[in-house]
Order: sequence, then structure tokens, then C-alpha cells
Amino acid sequence: MQYTTLGSSGLRVSRVCLGTMTWGQQNTQADADAQLALALDAGVNFIDTAEMYAIPPRPETYGATEQIIGNWLSRNSAKREQLVLATKIAGNGLAHIRDGSDISPQSLVAAVDGSLKRLQTDYIDVYQLHWPNRRSPHFGRHAVNQVRFSETDSIAQQAEMLAILETLGKLVQAGKIRYCGLSNETPWGISQYLKLSAQHNLPRMVSIQNEFGPLHTKDWPYLIEQCQHENIAYLPWSPLAGGALTGKYLDGQRPAASRWTLVQRNGLFRDTPESNAAIRAFCELAAAHQLSAAQLALAWVNQVDGVSSTIIGATSTSQLAENLAAFELTLSHELLAGVTEFLRQHSLPF
Repeated sequence: MQYTTLGSSGLRVSRVCLGTMTWGQQNTQADADAQLALALDAGVNFIDTAEMYAIPPRPETYGATEQIIGNWLSRNSAKREQLVLATKIAGNGLAHIRDGSDISPQSLVAAVDGSLKRLQTDYIDVYQLHWPNRRSPHFGRHAVNQVRFSETDSIAQQAEMLAILETLGKLVQAGKIRYCGLSNETPWGISQYLKLSAQHNLPRMVSIQNEFGPLHTKDWPYLIEQCQHENIAYLPWSPLAGGALTGKYLDGQRPAASRWTLVQRNGLFRDTPESNAAIRAFCELAAAHQLSAAQLALAWVNQVDGVSSTIIGATSTSQLAENLAAFELTLSHELLAGVTEFLRQHSLPF
């Protein structure tokens, strides 16, 4: 396993981050225990979760993933200091989480305390804002004009960001969190947080999680360039486009107990004719080089300049083992050229 420094935090994290959002919905405690054992044995030390998990978010499974991790930590307390544990506060829009309200000083304190209790730990290594209070071009909302940036009150947003940073600073001082990060943010959002941190001597954002993979490369080059030069760790989520890039959903297939058989909060926005054509082509490219599509996708993301650690998830240990093996691969110049040509032919298919 290779390791990298998480932005300006100084934390050393594995280039693989174990995502956990299926735990509590598609996976049981026993499944999670087995995945953790496999991942840690492979050298993974970076675990990511969120208060809203399991996915899809619903009242019955709110906090379930953190509880599963907490149960494991209660039985493996000696391993806590070896791990970098990251979790996230849910943004607005979910009625069952604080009535769908914005992230605020009050909700931050309540959310951190709730996560600490469920995780059965005294501190969170990286505490992240799951999505911004303002409407942002994420979760399939990146088409031109789908988000009206001109309608955002930037002054009000900056005031909210400052209040958030001030509260995060108090939580850091209290020892409840060590570092702060973003998720589903934009270059403008990153810039505002960095500016406010510098102006007011408040905690600096050390990382950002955004969707990135062969089917979704909109963060390259501008956001990733900013992360590189501002020393912010870039953490791709959903590198397999919600599992679609494996090819298992082609031609309308819906394998039993797979994610696309579940109700989707934002709809199956990745399921388009263009995506299906792209996925078919990607699977053919991988097969021509004796790789699975999942392994090619993960190995390709891992070698993208500026990527710090890739968040992967699985519903079985066999899937997880296959995914972990991808990070041991070195892609040939020929195969990299093939992916580059694929990207030219299948740009933003969803």
C-alpha cells in the first residue's frame, strides 16, 4: 500500500480510502467487520463515513453506518490511533435530518456530538461538510445553466461560511475534531473558505471529496489544479459511477440487491444512453488488456496527477479484494492512451 499526506494536515493516509455507505443497508455488521479486516490487512488506514449513511438516505438507516463502525471500534479500540477516521455533516434538504435545515453553528455542534456517540470515539480525524448550503453543480446538476450562479447571494454565503469556520474552530479547540474538509464543493467555495481561514485565523480545509472517474471528469483540470497548489487533498468518490462502470447495469440489467434496485434520492441520473455506450466501450477496452472494468477505472483514477486517495466501496469482500488489487497496477502507455481516446469519444456522458 502506498501512502500520502492529507493536504496540509500532516496526516499520512493510504492511497485507498474505504468508503462505508452500504453498511447498514446492503451490508450487515458482520459484512462490515469482514471488509475492515480485509482492508486493514492490505494496509488501508483511511475510513470515510457520514452521519446520513446508509445510502440511500432514509430515516430508518440514519446513523446506521457510524453505529456499525462504532461497534467495531468498541471491540478494536487499540486500533483507533492507527486509523484516520473521516465523517461528514449532512447539508440541507433531508427532512429527517434536522428538518432539512442548512449547516449552521448549532447543527454542527449537534452533528459532531451525535457522530462521536455513534462512532464510540473521543475524536474525529477529519470532519467534512457533505455539501454546501447553496445549490451546487453536483449530484448530476452540472449541465449548463442547471444551477443559476447569478441567483446566489455571495455575501450571505460568505457570512455562513465564516460562522461555520468559527464553530469548527471551537470544535477543534475542544478536541472533538482534528481537521476539517469539504465535499461536493466548487473552486469558488474552496477559495472562500481558504480566504476566511487566513483572514480570521481559523481552521484550514485540508481535503475535498468530489465525484470523479472515467465517466465524470468535470473537476479536471481547474478544481484539481487549485487543490494541488493550495495543498488540499483531492479525494474522488464514486470512481465507478455508482457501480455502473463495471457493466453490471448494461441493457437494463438490475442484479438482485444491487444499488440500482434501491430507491434513489436523486434518481438514476447516470443511467443515460450515452453512459451505456461509454460503459460498453470502457468494458471492451479493459477486457482487451485482461483487466476488469473496475480495476482499470480505479487504477486510472489512482494515477491522475493531483489525486490523493480514492474512496472505494464494496458490498462483498470479493469485490473489495478486486478493487484493492487495482491499486497495485501500473498501466502501460498503450492502455493510458486508450483511456485518453475513450475520454475524447465519451465526454460527460451523464
